Amino acid sequence: MRIAFYAPMKSPRHPVPSGDRLMARLLVQALARKGHEVDLVSELRSHVGEPAGHAAVRQAAALEIARIEAAWRGRGPADLWFCYHPYYKAPDLIGPAVATRFAIPYVTAEASYAAKRDGGAWAAAQAEVVAALRQAAVNIAFTCRDVEGLRQAAPATPVERLPPFIDLAPYGEAIGAGAAGALVTVAMMRAGDKMRSYTLLAEALGHIADRPWSLSVVGDGPLQGEVRALFSRFAPERIRWHGECSPSEVSSILRRSVIHVWPGFGEAYGLAYLEAQASGLPVIAQHVAGVPEVVRDGETGLLTPPGDAVAYAAAIAGLLDDDRRRRELAENARRIVRAEHSVEGAADRLEAIVERHVDRGKRV
Repeated sequence: MRIAFYAPMKSPRHPVPSGDRLMARLLVQALARKGHEVDLVSELRSHVGEPAGHAAVRQAAALEIARIEAAWRGRGPADLWFCYHPYYKAPDLIGPAVATRFAIPYVTAEASYAAKRDGGAWAAAQAEVVAALRQAAVNIAFTCRDVEGLRQAAPATPVERLPPFIDLAPYGEAIGAGAAGALVTVAMMRAGDKMRSYTLLAEALGHIADRPWSLSVVGDGPLQGEVRALFSRFAPERIRWHGECSPSEVSSILRRSVIHVWPGFGEAYGLAYLEAQASGLPVIAQHVAGVPEVVRDGETGLLTPPGDAVAYAAAIAGLLDDDRRRRELAENARRIVRAEHSVEGAADRLEAIVERHVDRGKRV
């Protein structure tokens, strides 16, 4: 099929790395693996910080609709519109109209719905998301939380689960032999949940400052100075700042480490957790949001109560003190991620979902 792919939150070509950009790229990769021609049909970003910002985006979306319709009248429409990660701050303001105009199926992946946004300042954008969910041939959810929301918003539309996934190629086959006590964290440095997580991590490490640990920090962002200040209490040689790194560089840093530490406030699931586990690292995170969807407490890592820096510190200390337990979690993590979260497996599952819900060659 020719698939029109659109990510209103962040285009796969966006210059700033993030989990959203990576997941968009992985979905394109998974679809292409099955021989589909994937066309990045628009790079308009509908994500705004305030509801009033959508007025300008809607004007830009109208121009995009006209541009796409003109192009498709010349060469024929796509067979399917595939929208990744629409939600109230980043609704798909293009796809539903184009799909209706050309009578092609509309599909969403990782759409999210929270009933509390049905009223208030975001109500108009939320209504557009709900209308798109109800128009869809199928809504594909990555987490159990999203399944519940989608069924509430669009009860008549099929919902299918697709576990989060990564490309395992950069992460090797064997568990690396990281240096004793080598911790690693991989995250952007920005306000909100990321900064909250860095703050809790620094506080937790302060509780175990007498232990022989070191920390590699991979990531960059507008709050780099503030993040560095959080860790300034520790001896400079204990913290290594890597900045923004390429996938191969991240893989190399992970292989030189023994535990991945990231509290994970607000994580939808966290692709960095999957990358760490694929590298043979147990994860220490909080039992919050979608983290339990990718980290199995007591099996591939340890999940601590939200906001409890003392419990988080104790979890780190426990694995530093128990090498046998750490290696057991590491082996489980690598095995389970490779069995259940690979791009190859996702491509097969995604193809099966499309086969079940999209009648190829038939206009809707």
